[in-house]
Amino acid sequence: MDSIRRWMAALKDYTVNSDPRAEIAAKVALIVAFNQPFYPLYFRWAVSPAVLPSLVTFLSTPFFAIVPTVMKRSTLLGRVVLLVAGIGNTVLCLVVFGPQSGVGVFLFPCLMLSVLLFRRRERIGFAFAAVAFAVHVLSDSAFPAPLHAYTEQEYAALRRLNFLSAAGLTVMISLLFANASEHDEEIREARGSVNRHDSEETRS
Repeated sequence: MDSIRRWMAALKDYTVNSDPRAEIAAKVALIVAFNQPFYPLYFRWAVSPAVLPSLVTFLSTPFFAIVPTVMKRSTLLGRVVLLVAGIGNTVLCLVVFGPQSGVGVFLFPCLMLSVLLFRRRERIGFAFAAVAFAVHVLSDSAFPAPLHAYTEQEYAALRRLNFLSAAGLTVMISLLFANASEHDEEIREARGSVNRHDSEETRS
């Protein structure tokens, strides 16, 4: 139990950042990195025994894993690495599995992160959103033939798996931002209470 607590504390220290957006990005990156090794197992159980093509997802795992480290040096660069890894991994999976696999659904969490992780003055967020839109729009023509073909039944199962995975990731991102927003509200309320108390003492 103590070793688990130490491990969780180390993970918390690894992702902690004074910038709330950077901390959320670091947590998202580790969630993806920790889940990627299980994807071939889900694939084997839900889709097909032919899991070899799914191993291509491991190519992006190191990029997700280093995001918190990069974030401590440059929060902007860390967020950029996360989006490059996310969109890049989706493009790579489109090449391997084809648009009919439904893997393009992972572009939606990328779109969400492109909008929420970057401040309005950081125009690169809009650039990532445009790239994600372009990949989605052009996927049918840009990735016509997958490197490995599955049966229609297997593709249907793969679409379900990808939808559930992307939906789960989107919900997790939403919860992280919601928790951060509630934390900011609590801080503002606490500061407001202190200021009111100081004002009352000054008047008295």
